[in-house]
Amino acid sequence: MAVGAGWHHGRMNIMLFHSTYGPRPAVRAAADRLRAAGHEVRTPDLFGGRTFDTVEEGMAYNEEIGKDELLKRAVLAAAPYSERGLVYAGFSLGASIAQTLALGDDKARGLLLLHGTSDLAPNVSVDDLPVQLHVAEPDPFETDDWLSAWYLQMGRAGADVEVYRYAGAGHLYTDPGLPDYDEEAAEATWRVALGFLETL
Repeated sequence: MAVGAGWHHGRMNIMLFHSTYGPRPAVRAAADRLRAAGHEVRTPDLFGGRTFDTVEEGMAYNEEIGKDELLKRAVLAAAPYSERGLVYAGFSLGASIAQTLALGDDKARGLLLLHGTSDLAPNVSVDDLPVQLHVAEPDPFETDDWLSAWYLQMGRAGADVEVYRYAGAGHLYTDPGLPDYDEEAAEATWRVALGFLETL
């Protein structure tokens, strides 16, 4: 796939979406890690600055905003940069948003999913879109049956999917500020994810 003017192989333009907890410090830390590897990273705030201490509070606020409004905010955040070819990425809820945007963007360079997936729109089709998913094993929000069905659907849609599971980790195991945190799994995830980005 062609790289836009001013870009070289290995340097990606990443749109990183936060989880249902909101734009917590871990999102900024992840963006800094990606920038240190040479990537350009943007972290849209879909919650207007609101952050939450529990998943229940975050999900309630998410439902208050509504799925359509969240997607609209995400699309508006990504639109000014999509012509350059974005890598869409996100945490949990943000991963589901990233997936939806990437599958609808024929210029997408890749999709990095951390702790989450989403339903696929009917008849969605991509051209060998590179996709990498990192998820706990087990994960109450991403069950084995769901992930098996998701993997098959993504393959049928034309995506080139890699899935990495982390036994014993909590759902949002990359966030040091949450009880889910698992340092070993988080560091392994970032090593693999940075390698993935270098191949795009």
